[in-house]
Amino acid sequence: MALQLPASGFDGTEDDAEVIAAINTTPLVDVMLVLLIIFLITIPVVNLSSPVVLPKERNQPRQSQPDTIVVSVDARGGLHWFDQPLKDRDALLARLREVATRQPQPEVHLRGDAAARYAMVAPVLQACTLTGIAKVSFITEPPPRN
Repeated sequence: MALQLPASGFDGTEDDAEVIAAINTTPLVDVMLVLLIIFLITIPVVNLSSPVVLPKERNQPRQSQPDTIVVSVDARGGLHWFDQPLKDRDALLARLREVATRQPQPEVHLRGDAAARYAMVAPVLQACTLTGIAKVSFITEPPPRN
């Protein structure tokens, strides 16, 4: 709140000097203009982003089919066909080619160790793509319940 004094206030020449009380709105207007500029700049950025549908978290137990293939990648990058260790990626490709010709084609469930790097899991996905496997799923742990 600002205080305005008349020009002839305290010099003793005028007896009825009045104090005029007024609210200084200049800082309020400055703040409002800054907020308006910030909103004008940020709103188009938010509205013009690429439209994507974000995935929802869901954990549904799936029934394992008898012909489902389980490929595991351990923490050191070793490959396993069910419980049998595979020598290398070529052995995995040979088995996947064999499976890809079956009708109906079985699903491949990929189990990657939490400590395994993605560079160890990616070749398994590439092998499935190369051999024509249509359905690949990741097996994960359910989130903890609170």
